[in-house]
Amino acid sequence: MCSVANPKATGAVSVWQETFPVRFGAIDRSDKLTLSAMFQFFQEAAISHAENLCVGREDMARSGHVWILSRMSVQVDRRPNYCETINVRSWPRGCEKLFALRDYDIRDQADTPLVRARSGWIIIDIKTRRPLRPQAVVQTMPQNEGLDALALSPGLTQRDNLVKTAERKALYTDVDYNGHVNNVRYVQWIEDAIDPQLFEKAGRMRIDLNYLNEILSGNTTEIWSCPLECNDGALAAFAFDGKNTENGQSAFRAELRLWE
Repeated sequence: MCSVANPKATGAVSVWQETFPVRFGAIDRSDKLTLSAMFQFFQEAAISHAENLCVGREDMARSGHVWILSRMSVQVDRRPNYCETINVRSWPRGCEKLFALRDYDIRDQADTPLVRARSGWIIIDIKTRRPLRPQAVVQTMPQNEGLDALALSPGLTQRDNLVKTAERKALYTDVDYNGHVNNVRYVQWIEDAIDPQLFEKAGRMRIDLNYLNEILSGNTTEIWSCPLECNDGALAAFAFDGKNTENGQSAFRAELRLWE
């Protein structure tokens, strides 16, 4: 296990691992872990591991850079149950073009993978707000060759049959330290945009999420969605587009599939 209180205490590790019990606030009416809670676990593990590898928030700020999450793909094979103890792991996986890759999984006490994920991060120059090639930073980190959790989905295209299903204003609890809406909040907005009974029935799911443009405090976002074909036995499937009304830009796009 790794030290969350002092990530650098034990020296650099190739794979970060933390153990959590599934608490009441992280479940829905099905008694199972929510998708947004999984994203929260992954976020915390990634932040801690970045600190452990000396590429965390303060380390990057000293060089005038910041990490920005750009893409996330998550495959849920079994949702952990209330009070179940789970192991959350995260590790870097090199880079692909402008993306620094980071994988994750959630395992049960028998070491069976329940949830698998991959994320793509970009490095931004704080002054110019322009992306930089990640190789110089990534080459100092473990490569973990062969330790693949999941393929990262390619960029999602905008669909022309979306309808407006919700509207959210970014308030105090939506905004994180970086001054924009936190990546986990987008998942919660997606969860709130469909029939909650679908999530309560779903034991398996997959989401592919592209973060396109930041949403700032006070901005209003329209959630547009449409159903997708379910030719793979899925219970339901949807495409989403979050549009910032301040500038008309798409802030995020996502595709979600649910199976019983």
